[in-house]
Amino acid sequence: MQHDISKLRDQVSLAQKGTESKMDGLKKDVEANMDGLKKGIQAKMDCLKKGVEAKMNDMEAKMNDVKAKMDDLKIDLKTGSKTHHIPKIDMRKFDGKDPTTWILQMEQFFDLNNVQNTQKVHIATLYLEPNQFVWYQWLCSCKQIVTWEIFTKDLIAHYEDTKSNTFFSQLISLKQKGSIMEHIEEFQKLNIRVKNIP
Repeated sequence: MQHDISKLRDQVSLAQKGTESKMDGLKKDVEANMDGLKKGIQAKMDCLKKGVEAKMNDMEAKMNDVKAKMDDLKIDLKTGSKTHHIPKIDMRKFDGKDPTTWILQMEQFFDLNNVQNTQKVHIATLYLEPNQFVWYQWLCSCKQIVTWEIFTKDLIAHYEDTKSNTFFSQLISLKQKGSIMEHIEEFQKLNIRVKNIP
């Protein structure tokens, strides 16, 4: 029996060593697999990180591009139109005299600076004397919308000198009173206003 116990111990010992050997093998396999998984996960994380960084850089570039475009456009929230810097001009304010010439000067300024129609009235009213600005406020109270066309038509109708006679009759009865240059200027002013000469 002793011999059987001894044999059994040897078998248990041998089985224990085999189990330990297998456990060590399994442990090494698990560690190798874990290292492989760690390296695979790390590689995927690095790849994802690079992808996210690239996307973030791309988004940042696009945002900067959008900001630059917004800065260039400078959206005017009142009219919803594109605006740009309009230079200050050294021009006489409209004082109620010679509206046609003043309007022509304003239109030249607008053409040179590519001013949109929606901005013309707002800019022109900055060049009205106080009494004429009161007229403009009255015009706004009478009309729902004051376009450049309405503004110029009503300005001429209100301020044009039609007391004495028509421009055509003024032109044909024009006589030189001062210097030749003054006469030419008066002729040109009347000539601009005369349309469809018979």
